[in-house]
Amino acid sequence: MPDTVSTNSPIISAYRAATPGSASRAQQASELFPSGIVHDARYIEPYGIYVTRAQGPRKWDVDGRCYVDYFGGHGALLLGHCHPDVMAAVHAQLERGTHFGACHELEIEWAERVKALIPSAERVRFTSSGTEATLMAVRLARAFTGRPKLIRFNHHFHGWHDHMTSGHTNHFDGTPTTGVLDAVAGNVLLCDQNDEAGLARLLEQHDGEIAAAIIEPTGANGGKLPTDPKFLHALRRLTAEHGVLLIFDEVVNGFRVAPGGAQEAYGIRPDLTTLAKILAGGLPGGAVAGRKDILDLLDFAVTKGAGKEKIAHPGTFNGNPLSAAAGIACLRIIRDTDACDRANRFGEELRQGLNEVFEEEHVPWAAYGTFSTLEFFTNPEHIAVTPTRFDALQVPQAMLKSDKNAALVHKMRLAMLVNGVDLSGHPGGITSATHGEPELKDTIAAMRDTVRMLKAEGEL
Repeated sequence: MPDTVSTNSPIISAYRAATPGSASRAQQASELFPSGIVHDARYIEPYGIYVTRAQGPRKWDVDGRCYVDYFGGHGALLLGHCHPDVMAAVHAQLERGTHFGACHELEIEWAERVKALIPSAERVRFTSSGTEATLMAVRLARAFTGRPKLIRFNHHFHGWHDHMTSGHTNHFDGTPTTGVLDAVAGNVLLCDQNDEAGLARLLEQHDGEIAAAIIEPTGANGGKLPTDPKFLHALRRLTAEHGVLLIFDEVVNGFRVAPGGAQEAYGIRPDLTTLAKILAGGLPGGAVAGRKDILDLLDFAVTKGAGKEKIAHPGTFNGNPLSAAAGIACLRIIRDTDACDRANRFGEELRQGLNEVFEEEHVPWAAYGTFSTLEFFTNPEHIAVTPTRFDALQVPQAMLKSDKNAALVHKMRLAMLVNGVDLSGHPGGITSATHGEPELKDTIAAMRDTVRMLKAEGEL
């Protein structure tokens, strides 16, 4: 990769010195992929690490360096890397076949496990990804209601298809992002989360036009902007009053915050739920689950009998046997053990430990999050903060999402990598049921060293 970072920063120099093998692979990748990457979240200058293997809560790069992992397969690995039961199920299925081009028993068992765990799942339809799941959910909602418009909430992520691009990281005025048609963006109504009055006005203004509202129930980007549970209950009430379908995007939350997802944790029953990540045990796979009468629009016999046009839904890897095998094993463990609770407890302990570091080092930052998520508030406006008593719901969302400290966050992430911890670009991360006392100790020590490195550079 070209050297786009020219700096005298000791942190960046230390990162380069520690990762020569990753630098070499990044140079090769720059000749093959745009920006040298295959997923936007992996973009970091001067380059990202190249990983060769992983186990439990840790992974190792091409230079042999070990990292405590908070990417967690982009949230797919509640059980950590290479859980023995999941791996055994996948290896056994490999011997039987990877793709039958036919129905198979595993898809039945997989769907039964989803239905048993997700409270709102009367019917299930498998897809290959979370993006495909949200696309199908929107199409089902429009067909079922006969209405064209969709309510989304600013900063919430629902995949990369055309309905979900404006209002995620930019275009908060609702204009289409590059490559998206005006007519598509024009039928998406953007609203701020936790703004019950604004939501009520929007529903009144477009009464009879809105097919569905879709939300990440724990908040934008898995909780970077936390949702007030009171708002979720208001959302359910208001959408029901206006005949608007409620879609819970549980691609991240599903089987993580609780075995039955955020809808179980908050006691709210959406009309449709989108799932992926943990659903397939670390392999590709997604699903739409929800009310039978809505998913009946995918049913040949029901639509023919009702004189309706069926929604077509092919997909080469829908319900793929390998993904099904991994998903069955994973969901069985989630059902039968306290995996969700362990990940949540570790998340709480980690946030507490990091906040104690910030207080001890006199850094006005805060670690926050809900359930098994980790987010960092780096205080771009230098407000008064007591890290161990920080409440993200009391901080303006614009401040939580501000990129004013982007250069500082960049150095913090590189320093954490130098110190053996891989955080996501939020900045933050996600925990698993396999993170334990060694990872807690190592992460807290890494943050303490990182803070001191940043102080030495005059960044804090």
